[in-house]
Amino acid sequence: MTIMVIGVDIAKNVFQLHGVDEAGEVVLSKQLRRIDFLAEMSRVPPCLVGMEAGSGAHHWARCLRERGHEVRLMPPQYVRPYLKGNKRDATDAAACCEAVQRPHMRFIPIKSEAQQATLMIHRVRDHFIRRRTGAINALRGHLAEFGLVSASQRAGLNRLLQSVEEAEHIMPNEVLELLGMITAEIRGYDKAIAELDKKLKQLCKTENVSRRLKEMPGVGPVIATAMPAFLTANGLFESGSAFAAWLGITPRQHSSGGKERTFGITKQGNTYLRRQLINGARAVVRTARRRQGGIWDWINTLLDRRHFNVVTVAVANKMARIMWAMITKGTTFKAT
Repeated sequence: MTIMVIGVDIAKNVFQLHGVDEAGEVVLSKQLRRIDFLAEMSRVPPCLVGMEAGSGAHHWARCLRERGHEVRLMPPQYVRPYLKGNKRDATDAAACCEAVQRPHMRFIPIKSEAQQATLMIHRVRDHFIRRRTGAINALRGHLAEFGLVSASQRAGLNRLLQSVEEAEHIMPNEVLELLGMITAEIRGYDKAIAELDKKLKQLCKTENVSRRLKEMPGVGPVIATAMPAFLTANGLFESGSAFAAWLGITPRQHSSGGKERTFGITKQGNTYLRRQLINGARAVVRTARRRQGGIWDWINTLLDRRHFNVVTVAVANKMARIMWAMITKGTTFKAT
């Protein structure tokens, strides 16, 4: 019995294995507890292991690599078509085993602990921003009930916060106490986000790849540190266009009978990185009219015939492909 491929369905406490030999015959079907998983895989000769890229998958992939296995992570939506019968652990593991053998399957690069630590900073920062936005919206809604409104953006928020402090004789004390709690929450998020921004700026100064990426227009500490965390020099993207497609900033197609039809961007793949790239591209396009030469001429030519938002997405696509080349080939940004 020679196991060539193993599909693994990972969970919180129970793992399911499904292994096949060279002829595709099932030679392994076993359910293990979490604490027994690595010991069992250490006894298996090195082989190809396929798993869905879920919670904890990168950790287990690193552990299996240390034991000599070739591990490939797959998006769950690409594994689902290979599921046969009802969904359960055994059929999920069999689907992983089948999907990992497909020649055109798309895989996800396995991240190192350093990459995951950087991504955790980004995710916690993004979580705080969302919570702060919710608190700000709640504050605006409550103050509107008492006739206090202001403009959007940070300047309007500062005026609202000042209104809370000066509304001692306008609102009941019970209301002021509640508004004070929301105000304290907003300022707490502001302080936490500022601390995380400092960490990203420091990380951008110490990491060589991030320093090179920051030389590109529209790239700040957030993008410069997030990009290497998602994309490594030995990543699994064959080209910059494939990386841009993974980010979901390529046109959606619906072609049939020789007729090609394209629509808006697919919005598939990594939402966070796509949003940051589009925000950076928007800042670049806004200042393009005042600049000449290199990429600026290309942007201005697009602005002459296309909508601002369309040009923004096109610039984000180009930024993604340029940064893919800078990371995978170790090059620096050239303005011309």
